[in-house]
Amino acid sequence: MALEAPVPTPGAPPESEADPTVTTPLRFGDASPMADPALLGDALSRNKQTRVVAANVGVGRRLAEIWRSRELLVYLVRTEIKVKYKNSFLGLLWSMLSPAMTLVVYTVVFGLFLRNGIPNFVVFLFAGLLLWNFFSTAVMSATGVVVNNAGLVKKVSFPREILALAAVGSAGVFFFFQACVMVIFLVGFQMAPAWSLLWLIVVALVPTVVLGAALGIFLASVNVYLRDTQHLVEVIVGAAWFWACPIVYSYQNTVAVHLKQHGITWLYFLNPMTPLVMTFQRVLYNRPGLVHLTNPPGATAYILPSWPATTYLWADAVVLAVGLVFFYVAMVVFGRLAGNFAEEL
Repeated sequence: MALEAPVPTPGAPPESEADPTVTTPLRFGDASPMADPALLGDALSRNKQTRVVAANVGVGRRLAEIWRSRELLVYLVRTEIKVKYKNSFLGLLWSMLSPAMTLVVYTVVFGLFLRNGIPNFVVFLFAGLLLWNFFSTAVMSATGVVVNNAGLVKKVSFPREILALAAVGSAGVFFFFQACVMVIFLVGFQMAPAWSLLWLIVVALVPTVVLGAALGIFLASVNVYLRDTQHLVEVIVGAAWFWACPIVYSYQNTVAVHLKQHGITWLYFLNPMTPLVMTFQRVLYNRPGLVHLTNPPGATAYILPSWPATTYLWADAVVLAVGLVFFYVAMVVFGRLAGNFAEEL
């Protein structure tokens, strides 16, 4: 017996029209903050897409997605800063007061009690601490950012790497305010940076951003599966790695001779942050020749290496090359692990 198609009732709406009582499932791409004009503007709301997280998506394609989502990146950076200082009376001033208090502690310990003899030690210290604070803040914040935003990761589809990059971006904002403190210290101690070498600041800053982003992306993905990663990073980056950089001590006056005697100078410079920190010190502290030490009185020593600008340039270029390779590896690892983030979280 043949089945006949039902005869439509006169006046009934055609089947192509949606029934208002039926709820259509919401796609992750449509639920994204990127698709909400109230959050990110009409530019993103006009380009709603469903993004499938898969391990076979190439690095180039994912970088293109990150670029298309740059407005989301800016929004997350702005939100990170607002949330951190929400209901705070001093607000962003804390980003300036915190390093200033750290400087006071280190200056009292190493300048007064231990008497390292470095003149204007606070400027020497802050020159290295300025770059290190940016790097360490970026890496430690990015490591736990995926886990801390588990609800967003499970409900919304967007390039997850943006979370780690947003942590680097917010660290860059704090770097700017701390750089303002550095200017105040230079004016207060009547010290002038090496004006002709100011371009080296950018040369050192770019590898730091690349290296921090690479480590942040890599560690953020690993931390989803191994939650001890975040605590391990706090110990390594917050303590051990800090002392491996010539920040509170002079490389030229303290460790260079001993390293050269044992033929392991190359081992010291395997630390990628070492040449970057020394570049900042060369530009901001700007005392490459013999200086008169404060302790013992009348003594002289080299605080900074008497290297030409090209030496700093090539050293930082090597770090940049290594950072780019690691950034590519970090993107590959992140892409491999991102597919199961929702299940692991």
